[in-house]
Amino acid sequence: MNECYYDKRMDFFYNRTKADTVDEWTGAQLIGVLCFGTFFCLFIFISNSLVIAAVVKNKRFHFPFYYLLANLAAADFLAGIAYVFLMFHTGPRSKKLTVDRWFLRQGLLDTSLTASLVNLLVIAVERHMSIMRMKIHSNLTKKRVTFLIISIWAIAIFMGAVPTLGWNCLCDITACSSLAPIYSRSYLVFWSVLNLVVFFIMVVVYIRIYMYVQRKTNVLSSHTSGSISRRRTPVKLMKTVMTVLGAFVVCWTPGLVVLLLDGLNCTDCGIQNVKRWFLLLALLNSVMNPIIYSYKDDEMWATMKRMICCSSEDKSQERRSSRIPSTVLCRSTDTSGHYIEDGIIQGTICGKGDLGDKGNS
Repeated sequence: MNECYYDKRMDFFYNRTKADTVDEWTGAQLIGVLCFGTFFCLFIFISNSLVIAAVVKNKRFHFPFYYLLANLAAADFLAGIAYVFLMFHTGPRSKKLTVDRWFLRQGLLDTSLTASLVNLLVIAVERHMSIMRMKIHSNLTKKRVTFLIISIWAIAIFMGAVPTLGWNCLCDITACSSLAPIYSRSYLVFWSVLNLVVFFIMVVVYIRIYMYVQRKTNVLSSHTSGSISRRRTPVKLMKTVMTVLGAFVVCWTPGLVVLLLDGLNCTDCGIQNVKRWFLLLALLNSVMNPIIYSYKDDEMWATMKRMICCSSEDKSQERRSSRIPSTVLCRSTDTSGHYIEDGIIQGTICGKGDLGDKGNS
């Protein structure tokens, strides 16, 4: 029967796996990482809090897509909390942690990152379903959206707790990984491959969305007198989609590949030298999400600016701010009556027609 090491401190596991980067988290290098991380965390807290507050305050955002957007902001907010906890329990402090404390540190990170990833996938599927049915808004009820949000967090919490529940190497010391000294290598392979598969699915979904809208726009534009803004609609959509995909690829893929290599017990890959930077890179995705999914929406940005400036605008200004080039298509106060064709014909896929449209009409 294998011996278990629940009562050991982390120095026992770090020394056994020869994780030399624990001792390197000192001096100027540690200060630089902490300053970089602190700036990230402050931005995550502020920006994601504004996103959540904007969705709650502005009734124009009381639709499934924006509820999921607020939930994504909540997941990214948790990522900031997880990283703050990590900053106070890293470097030389890592060796002094108990097993339970180390599980909590990593569990917070795994939960927050999984919640962000699953939420992004749900948003992609929701957009795909609505656009393929040629509707601006999906038919999801508040109950279904609530169920989806609860499911997202249930999956995230479960994934963060799996190593604590038993999939670890405390009773099989030979199966311990190098990057996560009490995680089983088989779990790292499972977790990284699963996330890469989800990433691939999300890429496919967004590519289908872009190809469908571009094809539909090209077909309908040949039957309408399109303005400059209408011709730019596919380009704007492509830029948004490519920004989402590019940010996710850059921020997540390197870390997932490193975890996969560690799970496969690659001893000559030099993963110890890059793990902290890839962790920061993954955290960067939580910084970019509010920018990609919110600040590109004029109405969202205007709502957040009003909250920051603590000033109210008159009705005419609100009417002008209703020009909303949404992150995927556009906004509408009608939940069922508008279709993509109508939006293209009227020049409202990414906002109302410009002055040139008014002149042509």
